[in-house]
Amino acid sequence: MKEKLLHYGAKYAIITLSITIMSVGVYFFKFPNNFVFGGVTGAAALVAKLTPLSASAFSSAANIVLLVVGLIFLGREFALTTGYATLVMSVELMVLEKLVPLSGPLSDQPMLDLLFAIALPAIASALLFNVGASSGGTDIIALIVEKYTHLHSIATALFLTDLFMVVAACFVFDLYTALYSFVGLTVKSLVIDAVLEKIKMCKAILIICDDKEPICDFVMKKLVRGATYTPCYGAYTDKPHYMIYTTLTRREADQLQDFIHKEHLNAFISMLSTTEVFGKGFNHA
Repeated sequence: MKEKLLHYGAKYAIITLSITIMSVGVYFFKFPNNFVFGGVTGAAALVAKLTPLSASAFSSAANIVLLVVGLIFLGREFALTTGYATLVMSVELMVLEKLVPLSGPLSDQPMLDLLFAIALPAIASALLFNVGASSGGTDIIALIVEKYTHLHSIATALFLTDLFMVVAACFVFDLYTALYSFVGLTVKSLVIDAVLEKIKMCKAILIICDDKEPICDFVMKKLVRGATYTPCYGAYTDKPHYMIYTTLTRREADQLQDFIHKEHLNAFISMLSTTEVFGKGFNHA
């Protein structure tokens, strides 16, 4: 029970931090410049320009509708985490509107604003996707598209889902805003893909050693991971050895390497980076 509480506590702490990062990027850099990278916030910028509705009011209403869709197609756990994220983001945007009202962009450098408008929400989205949540909005549609089609990239699904908003920006705002928005959408998708790949990075480890027992015990008992070993022979010496194969997270790989050095074990270690890992203990890679 304690481990479960710690797990959920850490998960919701990451969601809260991610949403705060996203809210800052959206409110201070995206809304004032009318950047439309897609998503509900992109649609909100369009609606705020065309109707009396504020961007935050439209975001709240649209997110509620899409959250129900997510509950139907993606499950209860996803709906709970995304619902929490959506609520926190709506509250934070409304608070920022009251405390720090903006009459225009923060700077006179559109490219500088664009960089922050891309980077902050993209990093936040990647962190949310990694813990099985999202910021709501069209992220939900993209996740449904990824789940029920042959697309295996959330970033690609997001790009295709949000492209419509960018096209609409051509007719609502000026051409420069639309071009900035298209660049933003493209770079945002690439950043999400890169950050997710970095987060999911694991190490496929091959070890040649004389004594398999301490290494296998450490992997199974300390790291709680599996390992496969087989007898082998050195080509140069023709002496018998053991070859151990295991897949670990980067932190676990560092622990294993430190253990082998600390115990002065005679071992040759080769590590390969991988993001495509499927099986028990690796539910997202």
